[in-house]
Amino acid sequence: MNSPVLDRFLRYVRYDTQSDERSTTSPSTPGQLVFQRDLVAELRTLGLDEVSLDEHGYVMATVPATTSKTSVPSIGFIAHVDTSPEMSGANVKPIVHERYDGRDLVLPDDPSAILRLADIPALADQVGHDIVTASGTTLLGADDKAGVAEIVTAAAYLAAHPEIAHGRIRLAFTPDEEIGRGANHFDVERFGCRGAYTLDGGSRGEVEGESFSADAMTLVFHGFNTHPGYGKGRMINAIKLAADFVHRLPSEMSPEATEGYEGFVHPYMQQSGVDRTSIRLIVRDFRTEALAEKEAFIVRLARETEARFPGARVEVAVEEQYRNMRTVLDGHPEMIERAHEAVQRCGLDVVTKPIRGGTDGSRLSFMGLPTPNLFAGEHNFHSRLEWASRQDMEKAVDVIVALCRVWEERTPL
Repeated sequence: MNSPVLDRFLRYVRYDTQSDERSTTSPSTPGQLVFQRDLVAELRTLGLDEVSLDEHGYVMATVPATTSKTSVPSIGFIAHVDTSPEMSGANVKPIVHERYDGRDLVLPDDPSAILRLADIPALADQVGHDIVTASGTTLLGADDKAGVAEIVTAAAYLAAHPEIAHGRIRLAFTPDEEIGRGANHFDVERFGCRGAYTLDGGSRGEVEGESFSADAMTLVFHGFNTHPGYGKGRMINAIKLAADFVHRLPSEMSPEATEGYEGFVHPYMQQSGVDRTSIRLIVRDFRTEALAEKEAFIVRLARETEARFPGARVEVAVEEQYRNMRTVLDGHPEMIERAHEAVQRCGLDVVTKPIRGGTDGSRLSFMGLPTPNLFAGEHNFHSRLEWASRQDMEKAVDVIVALCRVWEERTPL
């Protein structure tokens, strides 16, 4: 099996690059920096220009223009190197299941980890493909090392084929996207592009121009701890406060019960103690104004909990994370139109749907770099059942190359 993008992907996923939102450094974990340094060395070996790694852990590089036209705008391709902190990314053992035949895929390191066609409809389109999974105890890291591998492979192809006319192409690989910091130190001016594309999506053919708007909330429940043998009338258990609050969150507002354009409220992290218990929640909606509605509801529930436990106290903090990229991209229709054309040139049907999440592009668009998202072949994100298709990754490489051609061809002399 000769597949440069697969070879890179299998190599990249072995790096442990989980991000950590408790960290105050950039990147938040040293493993990301190890990978970024090796990536810099690889990009230089490919002969790319302006290869750099800055003090915050951002890699940038350039594929020089080959067109004779002087007005072709620079465009960029972006992927993040970190993986989700919600599932172990250490000692990933990727497995290639060649020529998938539709049967269940049992992962060897934990036989209870099974990819079932009945549970994963997207597998129905993958019969005959080579499916990559982890071994059952870790995530795979396709989110977003599939995107990294695809961008590097496309850059290598363009560098080896200067006869393909294209403008200046910029690459960027960011840290800490999974914890909402991927754009914190991104130097848009130095990147120097008219627009960019993240490679951080799912099924082949997807072009995404709208995302959730997102905030994070931290609720700190303050109780009072004392010896439990003498706690009557004195102890206020903050763990029970938090449990009361979470119990009263409506089930219909949860990720488990929402789809399409429906938003949600999701408690995802808790640090517990009798005296003090904190809960982290994420709040998501496609309508930015609906975030405030959900947050007001959460505050009301927290105050009701506070009132049910005399002497208790609740602190609430809200942190803006990102906003729906459609607000910006509607003013740059060419970004989406040219992506559609590139996808179609590669023999694929365009799939348009909202991202039930965010990408670096969600923030970069508001920073002056309009950045829709393209498919990378990632599935079952943040899970030990994560998987990707070799053929879909190869198609993503084709789309990147085609998109570079489209931008050159659509620029007048």
